[in-house]
Amino acid sequence: MSFDPQRTAVLGLHWIVNVIKPEGFFADMLSGPVAASGVVERAARFHQGAQQAGVPIVYTRFTIPEDGGLLVRNTGLISAVAQAGESFRPDAPGSAIIQEMPPLTGSDRVVDNQKVSGMAGNDLPAWLDRHGRDTLLLTGVATNLTVEQTARHATDLGYFVYVVKDCVAAAEDSAHQAALANMDITTTGTLTAREALDALGT
Repeated sequence: MSFDPQRTAVLGLHWIVNVIKPEGFFADMLSGPVAASGVVERAARFHQGAQQAGVPIVYTRFTIPEDGGLLVRNTGLISAVAQAGESFRPDAPGSAIIQEMPPLTGSDRVVDNQKVSGMAGNDLPAWLDRHGRDTLLLTGVATNLTVEQTARHATDLGYFVYVVKDCVAAAEDSAHQAALANMDITTTGTLTAREALDALGT
C-alpha cells in the first residue's frame, strides 16, 4: 500500500483544549482517558511525520461564534455545548489547538464549524477538492463522535478515508473499539501511524 503525498491530507479532529485538557469543557468525560491512552504524543509524532512528507494537516475545531453560526441544537451533546457558548468562542482559550501538536506549516490550516462531522458546515470539502486531496488520514478525539461521524461523512462524499487507529481515543475503550470496528467496514479501513507513514514513504 502507498499514498501519494500530493493527493493526501491529514484531518486532525478536535485536538483542542476543550476536548483534550483538564481545564477544557469535556474534562470530566475525556481528559483522563485521553491522557492515559498516550494518544496525544502519538498523534503529534504522526502529524510531524506527515508534515515532513509534504502532507497538509487540517485541524478542525468545534467553535461557536457570537451569532451561533450554523449551530442546530438537535442532539443532547450539541445542546449542552451550546449552553457553554462563551467557552467555545473562536478566540476562547478552550478553542485553541493544544500546544503538543507541531507548529502549523504553510500548507496546514485550521477549520471551524458547529457540527460533529469535520466535513459539515464549512469549506473543507471544497478546499480538499480544489487541492486534489482525495485520500484522508483521520486522527482525533473522540473515536465514536467526531472521528466516526467525519469518517462516514467523508466516505459518502467520495473520499478514500483511513482512520489512524492509534491516533484516536474515546472516553471508554468499549466505545473506541466498537467505533473502530464500524469504520473498518464503513471506510477504506484503519491502520497504524507507522503503517500510514510507511505508505507515505517516510
